[in-house]
Amino acid sequence: MEIHIYELLSYFAYLCLILWVTIQAFTFLFSRTTNNKNKRLPPGPKPYPIIGNLFDLDDKPHKSLAKLSHIHGPIMCLKLGRITTVVVSSSAMAKQVLQTHDQVFSNRTIPDSLRACDHHKHGLPWIPVSPSWRNLRKICNNHLFSGKALDANQNLRHQKVKELLAGVRTMAEAGEAVAIGIAAFKTSLNLLSTTFFSVDWENLPASDMGGIDLRETVWSIMEAAGKPNLADYFPVLQMVDPLGIRRDMTVHFQKMIDLFNGVIGQSLKLREVINSPQKEESNMLDILLNHMENKENRENQLLSKTTIEHLLLDLFAAGTDTTSSTLEWSMTELLKNPEAMSKAQAELNQVIGKGNQVKESDIGRLPYLQAIIKEAFRLHPAIPLLLPRRAETDVEVCGYVVPKGAQVMVNAWAVSRDPKVWENPNEFIPERFLDSNVDVKGRHFEITPFGAGRRICPGLPLAVRMVHLMLGSLINSFDWKLEDGVEPETLSMDDKFGITLQKAKPLTAFATPRH
Repeated sequence: MEIHIYELLSYFAYLCLILWVTIQAFTFLFSRTTNNKNKRLPPGPKPYPIIGNLFDLDDKPHKSLAKLSHIHGPIMCLKLGRITTVVVSSSAMAKQVLQTHDQVFSNRTIPDSLRACDHHKHGLPWIPVSPSWRNLRKICNNHLFSGKALDANQNLRHQKVKELLAGVRTMAEAGEAVAIGIAAFKTSLNLLSTTFFSVDWENLPASDMGGIDLRETVWSIMEAAGKPNLADYFPVLQMVDPLGIRRDMTVHFQKMIDLFNGVIGQSLKLREVINSPQKEESNMLDILLNHMENKENRENQLLSKTTIEHLLLDLFAAGTDTTSSTLEWSMTELLKNPEAMSKAQAELNQVIGKGNQVKESDIGRLPYLQAIIKEAFRLHPAIPLLLPRRAETDVEVCGYVVPKGAQVMVNAWAVSRDPKVWENPNEFIPERFLDSNVDVKGRHFEITPFGAGRRICPGLPLAVRMVHLMLGSLINSFDWKLEDGVEPETLSMDDKFGITLQKAKPLTAFATPRH
């Protein structure tokens, strides 16, 4: 009888797994690890043989880890399969990881899914601190997301928000409910594509986009990256990718890389036509390509076409998903708390006038709007478990030893709901920020949705501007009402976990223009 090659490979992988589990069982039973026997590890739940503490997690690990921290403390040690994992869940412990010992914890543990398309070798969030990493950070900080660069193209953001309002107005006139997350995603996508490529991607036909649904692709990437993976807990299984997560991620990554490859290829051909490797910088892709073609980079090879493709992948995936998710959570909280919505609209009426679009120059004069967004970031951090870090050496943290090679995770969701820091931590109370200098820019560890230290998200300045513009304009231009049968007190607040935190049930609401 003919046996398919994949069946043979699966059978071989199964035998390898059985053999490996047997070896690990004997190792656990007869030879306790010697590396950590004299080290005072942080407290934590007792691990089971082989699997460790995997059964202590569920499909919402940010919440299950927060519950464990109430028992074992703000710094705890778990064994996730073969991986020693240290989780911190308080602002004081987050400061130790993100600031005090930032250099020791500056590199990442790499989820197996992020090895797809060699993304871990090129993606800015994942590559180790190195000359290439510093070069990318410098380009982001000094050219892409600097205050000067963002001020220069603020009119573009205003135009994209104006188009968002026009689309909502059309739906309002037709009596259609607005899917807030989708509307925010489209606006974020248009902003990024126009900023980087001078092309409005959302309005292009599917054939021009390679036939891919970018929103679906981006969420698939975020979901796969955050999905529990046996290959992460038992590294020996990475050779077989038992759950197929890396294979799925390869498909999603390749779609976006092919898209960026086509856009970059067109721009490089144009440079050949004008017979110049350097080009007047009309968009951010021109900036990146000019850096790639300059003499210093050609000598040091710090920035390549492949690196640019992976940088764009990170910026577009994270930039669209986190911004749209934060806006959707902000609108959800306002619709669930009509009093806060009324206060925000009253402030907008007074400062810029009812029905007018918010401009970036207005944001500093809208403290209640700023407080609403800080409170939304606090309750619903876009990345609830900040991207994992790795201890480069043994390091003592508050009397405990974090061993070399350990995975270190900051539970930003738990930190920002710590009852020792926040009064009524699970309630939406924007007023708590009105007389507070706490912000989300990595200087205050009570709320760190973008991380902190040298690994802080480089797109933070753009994301903050966009959320203020979109939310302020939407609630000042329209009154909002939930769909029939949905009352504020019954509005679903369930979330679903990926690398980012999405609403489990997307928010839809009816808009009525304010005049």
